[in-house]
Amino acid sequence: ATKSLYLKNELGRHHILIGPDVWMNTEDNPDFIEDSLLYRPWKRVAAAEGIRVRIGRWNVPGTPVAILVDYKQFIPKQNDILTEYWKEFGVDSISGNWDYKENALFGYASGRVIESFCKFNLNVTDKAVAQFHEWQTGAGLLYLKRTGLPVATVFTTHATVVGRCLAGNGLPLYDSLSFYNGDEMAARFNVTSRHSLEKISACNADVFTTVSEITARECGQFLGREVDTVTPNGFEN
Repeated sequence: ATKSLYLKNELGRHHILIGPDVWMNTEDNPDFIEDSLLYRPWKRVAAAEGIRVRIGRWNVPGTPVAILVDYKQFIPKQNDILTEYWKEFGVDSISGNWDYKENALFGYASGRVIESFCKFNLNVTDKAVAQFHEWQTGAGLLYLKRTGLPVATVFTTHATVVGRCLAGNGLPLYDSLSFYNGDEMAARFNVTSRHSLEKISACNADVFTTVSEITARECGQFLGREVDTVTPNGFEN
């Protein structure tokens, strides 16, 4: 929200946000203004493909276009979906609880939305970039990787899963960074599934970014890939 006005000025209608439809009705959601006319032809196609979305605007400065995804429709297929991520990329979902699975399904649904949207609305000369924030969206990045679509992917982590666990448990983080093994620490704190999705998403992204130089050190140590660029947090006044 703090960057939406700037991005709207820079990208105009070419900037679209995707989020989970957790409210499931417009009347109770003060942050979303539904617009039945936005991308109406594509919405019909998406529905025929089994993708349920609501389209409108995020009620923040700049009112950017927002697509809310009904990821819950994929719950009955969760085992098959997570199995494919294991076979294709080695994402270890076996110990993931519901808070992990729910996010993985949202990422998967978002990947399908981007695939459908690009195939319907873009031509071969258009350029598209999809940015995925945090491990919670990583399944979407990996989905696009599988499709082979010409959509550039950016994965941005604001703090690593393992780094959060170390700091949250009062253990020294940056002073002892080189002594920690990311996979071992993830198992110790029972966050293997989150860490696995985060690490594999970072390694498969076209561009990997984080928000500070100090977090970049975390990424290199825990995720097995150095960041390509640091994009410092910025906020509107």
